[in-house]
Amino acid sequence: MTPRTGHPLTYPAVVTIGALAICLAWAPFGDPEQVAMLGTVVLIILGYSAFQFAGALGYLPVGLPKSGNACRDVGVRRVRQQHRLVSRSWLEFTTGGRTRWLPVYFDGSLVALPQSNAELAGRTVTVAGVRVFPSGRLRSSEPVGRLIDNPSRPDEGAAETVVKVSRVGRRVLLDAQSAVAGPVAGLLWVYVAGGGLAAFAGATVVAAAAAVWLSAVRGSDPS
Repeated sequence: MTPRTGHPLTYPAVVTIGALAICLAWAPFGDPEQVAMLGTVVLIILGYSAFQFAGALGYLPVGLPKSGNACRDVGVRRVRQQHRLVSRSWLEFTTGGRTRWLPVYFDGSLVALPQSNAELAGRTVTVAGVRVFPSGRLRSSEPVGRLIDNPSRPDEGAAETVVKVSRVGRRVLLDAQSAVAGPVAGLLWVYVAGGGLAAFAGATVVAAAAAVWLSAVRGSDPS
């Protein structure tokens, strides 16, 4: 395992705060209809973020076995999903004769994780002594897209890779790919509600920030 490079929830939390700040910054310049829309976006960001973080921290169930049926020494491997603009980390393991996949927030320790053991207890997951944080529910169907397996043996250059891929700039750049939907949302807003160039600019910036936030809070993987 490589040294941890910060709490896995720090990055999505910071992006969430940034998206909220952008929404609030535009509020003084909007008319009542635009302010109402900004309020709706803020509520969506707050609600979904709270739901995601509650599941990651174990306050909400994500489909793991209950505490009374804890599974120890379960074989697990990390795979990285690549599908269009989506890149996420998943843990693939077998319990009860069935292969299942659990999306998790990116942690530098996952980059160097070969085939290992996991402990599933209640609503928490520990892999090779390191707690990982789910970014969604356990599923029995294979994630769509290309799945890239970790090496079967520890990678000697993993530490350097972790430092490189964990940089905030790289992570923001990855998540910013989804911001291409911003201008489309801006045009749609102007078409429906009017408002001219200023409304288009505001709607574009808010939509782009929300797209980056959604990618981060769902557990994007920069590796």
